[in-house]
Amino acid sequence: MQIVSLGTSGPEVSAIGLGCMGMSGMYGPADRAESIATIHAALEAGITLLDTGDFYGMGHNEMLIREALTGGRRDKVQLSVKFGALRDAAGGWSGYDGRPKAVRNFLAYSLQRLGVDHIDIYRPSRLDPDVPIEETIGAIADMVKAGYVRHIGLSEVGAETIRRAAAVHPISDLQIEYSLISRGIEDQILPTCRELGIGIIAYGVLSRGLISGHWQKDAAKNGDFRAMSPRFQDGNLEQNLALVEALRRIAADRGATVAQIAIAWVAAQGRDIVPLVGARRRDRLSEALGSQAVRLDAGDLAAIERAVPKDAAAGARYPEAQLVHMDSERRG
Repeated sequence: MQIVSLGTSGPEVSAIGLGCMGMSGMYGPADRAESIATIHAALEAGITLLDTGDFYGMGHNEMLIREALTGGRRDKVQLSVKFGALRDAAGGWSGYDGRPKAVRNFLAYSLQRLGVDHIDIYRPSRLDPDVPIEETIGAIADMVKAGYVRHIGLSEVGAETIRRAAAVHPISDLQIEYSLISRGIEDQILPTCRELGIGIIAYGVLSRGLISGHWQKDAAKNGDFRAMSPRFQDGNLEQNLALVEALRRIAADRGATVAQIAIAWVAAQGRDIVPLVGARRRDRLSEALGSQAVRLDAGDLAAIERAVPKDAAAGARYPEAQLVHMDSERRG
């Protein structure tokens, strides 16, 4: 496993990270034993970056990770934790809270659920429109000084917000969706991060399984986020799966799977970009790890670009009700 520096101020992490969200119900039921076995397999393969959120399963994901890291495994990983999303007892979403006193509260609960004395990278999950980003980052900076947090990250924010946050405290990385069919960061956000020495943790590299090569029509069930995701809806889905078939032909010519090509493409966009794979089973993890053996030359990248042109995806990456909360989607 290759090790890379996460931005100019962040920690050294594995070149691929493991996103644990899907192990706590966001994509339908998950198997607890298999989830823990997958985390263990990731650590054995050299993955050191584990990503979670305190709202994944309303704390379930953090407690799952705590269980998986028993036996001295905590010292082998960097824990990335998102906070701020507000949920209700029915599992619904009710906004974001970035107030300094809320930051301290969220952090205290995460430390307890994870069973750790510090979090390696702590980040607001979204921008709270009612709280200046300077206040939120300032509160996390206080927790850095107190020793409870090692590094500060961001998630799904735009270029202006990134600059304002970085003026308060060094930012290790921005976590944001980036894949062959989600390339919005290339216009302003990625150049800003590179100017400021901020790394990228790219989630959604397989677009929630859509471009994994395994997705089939009508696979999303109740309780699965994808059941309401625009790109998985009738009309959009067929167009998007046609892109996958074009990618499949390229993958076959190179002796790789569609997922491996898609992950390798993200990694090929720069050493400052760390793909976050959302595997919740060992077989899917093994496939994702195989992407490290895929080397894409200029001809390969050109062929992939022809097969999946920028902006070729049908449908937005989130429902409109969620997009309005995403600072990264604002233009101008």
